[in-house]
Amino acid sequence: MTLNPRISLSFDGQCEAAFRFYEQFLGGKIAFILTWGNSPMAKDAPPGWGDKILHARITIGDTDLLGADALPHIYQPRTGFGILLSVDDSNETERLFAALAENGKVTAPLQETFWALRYGAVTDRFGVPWEINCEKNQ
Repeated sequence: MTLNPRISLSFDGQCEAAFRFYEQFLGGKIAFILTWGNSPMAKDAPPGWGDKILHARITIGDTDLLGADALPHIYQPRTGFGILLSVDDSNETERLFAALAENGKVTAPLQETFWALRYGAVTDRFGVPWEINCEKNQ
């Protein structure tokens, strides 16, 4: 059996900006973007929503994240999850944490722990919660 959780992030109109940020700072690759205006659902989008994202997929490492801009009356802030980045290099850990923390909210400062050379948690500027872990050499 293989378990592949589907990670789908909803945004309040910032999906493209978030995915472009993740592409740049996390080394991701945007594989697909479809706007509301270019979809068969264009007529269902509110005025001015045509350039917002109906469906997007970005690959970061070996994992795909899905994303979309939820319609304004449907959008709800995220709760109850976090995305863990496991990093092998402490300098890269520092860089990623700083990028995600910029204009975000640090919930656990990046520091050494009993299990990790560096561990920290942050909610980025787009409201997505991240944990970054750089394990100690075993």
